[in-house]
Amino acid sequence: MTPGGEKKYVMVYSYIRTYIDQKKFTMNTKIPSENFLCSKFSVSRETVRTAIKKLTEEGYLYSVQGSGTFFHKAIALSANYYRVDKKIKIGLIAQGQDFNASSNIVQGIKHILNTDSVELKIFITDNKIANERKCLESCYTGFDGLIVDGVKASILNSNLDCYSTIYEKDIRVIFFNNYYMYTPFPKVIIDDALCADTLIHKLVECGHRYVAGIFVYDNYQGIEKYKGYVRSLLKYGAVFDDKYVKWCISDETYDKKNFPKSIMRFIKSLPKATAIVCCNYMIMEMVREMMALNGKSIPGDYSLVCFDYSNTDWEETGITSSIHPGFEMGVKVGKKILEMVNDPNYKEHDYSYVFPPNIYEGTSIKDIR
Repeated sequence: MTPGGEKKYVMVYSYIRTYIDQKKFTMNTKIPSENFLCSKFSVSRETVRTAIKKLTEEGYLYSVQGSGTFFHKAIALSANYYRVDKKIKIGLIAQGQDFNASSNIVQGIKHILNTDSVELKIFITDNKIANERKCLESCYTGFDGLIVDGVKASILNSNLDCYSTIYEKDIRVIFFNNYYMYTPFPKVIIDDALCADTLIHKLVECGHRYVAGIFVYDNYQGIEKYKGYVRSLLKYGAVFDDKYVKWCISDETYDKKNFPKSIMRFIKSLPKATAIVCCNYMIMEMVREMMALNGKSIPGDYSLVCFDYSNTDWEETGITSSIHPGFEMGVKVGKKILEMVNDPNYKEHDYSYVFPPNIYEGTSIKDIR
């Protein structure tokens, strides 16, 4: 027996079940080798084979002589999740695109949920609607709550039927960053409207009237930031013109070859523009890179501000920006989901929370008055 009273083969069995859960949406259906499992758990080959035998008898695994042991994907996709004792089971469904923000949020969630009474399962959607659907369908059974970063949340989502099923099953759901309008779930977000007001005000105060904006239109955050940008330009007497706005989809921001070039073409097409507002950290980094490649300086040639700066080097770069509350947001949603799980009347209460923007005033705005 292990120190916790658990048979050794159960540790191996649980690990393989978790491995199957993580791999069942991929093409890889081969489980780790016996040598790897023996080494990882410091157990004998006999112990590993006992776990594999049990999983084979349950229909999850099969062996191919000379090739190894594989899991049945169809069975894995239809199976209920393995629940350890009577732990609270929470699923985290994250986009995973902005590595800095995602990593910090996950760390905050783990800080709260890393207890003996909670089991946390992490899914990555890569901001793909089809991936999100597979994750949601896998969470119909065995889960007490889900923490979700919505996928392409500003467009009509074809997975709302999954969310309806989850709601009917009384599985608690809370969104962070991106959420779906007209759904009954609470959300933890940032006040993007107030953030836009603050950033635009700083630019206009320094004499900037022609302010370009680069926004993502397939997530709800991007839409809210854009609306705040427009309202603030009009409020503070700057110029609003559609041609000063570049729209993109979130997937484009990962095209490091073509997207930066399109950004530079957009900026060059605006001879009156003296400042640029970036929807997120990734776009801001591309703008800085293209400025450097084209011999332009910040703030000498263009002033630059940014929403959701998710790295830790804002003081080094000097970019005036709102700092993304990654870890703090993770802590907040972690606490909220536990409160919801323990609240039998959770549907009657509002567990939403809005973070006020945390503005860092750097040196990236030039006074041109």
